[in-house]
Amino acid sequence: MPLMRQQFFTRRKPSIRATRQFVTRTLSEWGHVDRLEEIQLCVSEIATNALLHGVPPGRLFRVRIEAAEEEVRIEVRDSGPGRPAAQSPRTDSENGRGLLLVGELADAWGDIEHTVGKAVWFTVKATRAQGGAQ
Repeated sequence: MPLMRQQFFTRRKPSIRATRQFVTRTLSEWGHVDRLEEIQLCVSEIATNALLHGVPPGRLFRVRIEAAEEEVRIEVRDSGPGRPAAQSPRTDSENGRGLLLVGELADAWGDIEHTVGKAVWFTVKATRAQGGAQ
């Protein structure tokens, strides 16, 4: 049976760090640490996109973590319009690489359109270490 935990975050810059801490704490507790740095970077990028482009003022976004024996799935859901699209930024651009990074680091990623908002998710193959939560 997969493990699941979720938490809501406010539309503020410190929430990006808080999402990383939430994911790190949860996956460490569960024993899924073999690809933790990749997961941290991916969740930071997707949460940043939600904060900048998807969460209307006064609203929250949700981070949901699911872990099975050999896979971790992270989903960031917001209530804003639009769907994510990977960009082709210019070499001197400081933005626009987030989904490209997720595409390179995650084993799969995508989005789910909802009546209100959308969820952007990614998965990584990650084996649980001995002693992790059941």
